[in-house]
Amino acid sequence: MAFKAPPPTPKGLWRRTPPAIFPAVMGLLGLGLGWRRGVGEFALPPGFADLVLGAVSALALFALLTYVVKFMRRPAVVLEDLKILPGRAGVSAAVLCLYLLAAVFGPISPEQARPLLLLGMAVHAAFTVALIYVFAKGPPEQRRVTPVWHLSFTGWVLAAMVALSLGLPGLARALFWLSLIAALAIWSLSIQQFSRETVPAPLRPLLAIHLAPAAILGIVAHGFHANGMAMVFGLLAAVGLAVMVLRGRWMLAGGFSPLWGAFTFPLAATANLWLTLGGFWRVPGAVLLIVASIAVPMIAAKIFKLWASGQLAMKTNAAIA
Repeated sequence: MAFKAPPPTPKGLWRRTPPAIFPAVMGLLGLGLGWRRGVGEFALPPGFADLVLGAVSALALFALLTYVVKFMRRPAVVLEDLKILPGRAGVSAAVLCLYLLAAVFGPISPEQARPLLLLGMAVHAAFTVALIYVFAKGPPEQRRVTPVWHLSFTGWVLAAMVALSLGLPGLARALFWLSLIAALAIWSLSIQQFSRETVPAPLRPLLAIHLAPAAILGIVAHGFHANGMAMVFGLLAAVGLAVMVLRGRWMLAGGFSPLWGAFTFPLAATANLWLTLGGFWRVPGAVLLIVASIAVPMIAAKIFKLWASGQLAMKTNAAIA
């Protein structure tokens, strides 16, 4: 069987931006928001969190720009990226980065955050339609439930978090319940699949994504003063994180890959939830925030290094515009 070389990338800026950069970008934004929540725990000046958020926001905007340029060259390239798992995870994370940017600007300038929230919701709706179209037209294997589905279908909870902070409780409540239903369905289907078959080593880092919905749902529930529900999500995140730690060697058996970006946001979001809950959770939240502050930039730096060298696009089979 003859080997067929991949087609060369045409000349032009950012024609093959790999969506796989965005889970790490999302993780950095989550880490910055975690420091906004936890800066008081370490007796640091409030400006420290703003400095971190300013830096990661600039990086996020640059990354989004590179993918927008790719999209503008050939809009159908998004459908091609959605056909492969790293592409689906990456494009989903890129959409959710809009909500996280709105969360960054919310306390500083609600006038800028509201348009970002609306833009994120419009893009998210269009993305969901495109994803369903790809699932409908593609082979059955593409429709297999994976943790990445949380980014696509449960990710509306990030919009709920932002809406609540911007004084839109009705919208936040509707999005919260929609996201909770989606999260429960995906968790249930994933448990059923996991009971029947094992997860291949290269895909195991994606299992960390299951933590993220519990963390953000807990933050939103706390914002509604549903403290009992928020506590349940805090415990659920704790159990999930404990399982990840105990099965760490199993999860990392495939070695480093761009899919390690899936670890970043769940760690930061769980730390944020525990700091939000306070009380007993304050110390574990502070410890996890420190751990995330070491792990997330390290993973992100390795992924960005692959991006800069051009290897990330090839390793993740990113589509070419």
